[in-house]
This record gives sequence, structure tokens and C-alpha cells, in this order.
Amino acid sequence: MHHYSPRDPLAEYFRGEITLRKLRVMVEGLGPNGALARAATGHTWTQETYALVDMRDLLADHFVAFLNAHRPEERSPLPYPERSWRPGDPSPEQKAKRDAKKAAAAREGYLDIAAQVTPTQ
Repeated sequence: MHHYSPRDPLAEYFRGEITLRKLRVMVEGLGPNGALARAATGHTWTQETYALVDMRDLLADHFVAFLNAHRPEERSPLPYPERSWRPGDPSPEQKAKRDAKKAAAAREGYLDIAAQVTPTQ
């Protein structure tokens, strides 16, 4: 609990200098970038990191929009870039596996419907 340095609230609690309620309030008041917050979220991203990634995505979208607005008429517009990865998003491998599973299920559904409507001999 370096947030309260040089104090040691845990030692103060065990010495009887503060109550359990005061210790709980102090733990709940820890900053969003501390070890407790990182353990609770399961990653080390801070609000500043999220803001930077959001700005990067917004800047990339604006850049593509600018290029599309100033492109020659005969050229097709550029596609917008994909959103940057954030904690909680699936990894590229997980996304590819999920897409393959969806494609297999769609193919199986198509074959099932085709088998029902195709006349048998």
C-alpha cells in the first residue's frame, strides 16, 4: 500500500491503531493504477493507455477519411482500419478460430438445407 507511504496501514491495523473499517476505506481509496486495481482487472492497462489507443484509432480513421475525401474519382475508397486490440478483446488466433467455427457451422447449415430441398432419386 505504497499509496499511503510512509505509513503502513496494515501494520497500524494489527497494532490496533486503526479500525477494520478505516483499513477497508483506505483499501477502497487506492488509486486506479495500483497493484490492487491491476489484480482486479487482470491487466496493466491504465485509463491513459485506453485514451492513447482511442486517440490512435480516431487519428487513423480521420487519416483514412481525409485520404478518401481527396482521392481521384477513378480510385476506389480506402477501407477504414481495424480497431486496435484492447484487453478483453479476442487475440487474432482466437478470432481466426471463432471465424472458422462460424464458417463451418454456416456450411453445415447450408448442406443440411440443400439436402432437405434436393429431390432424391
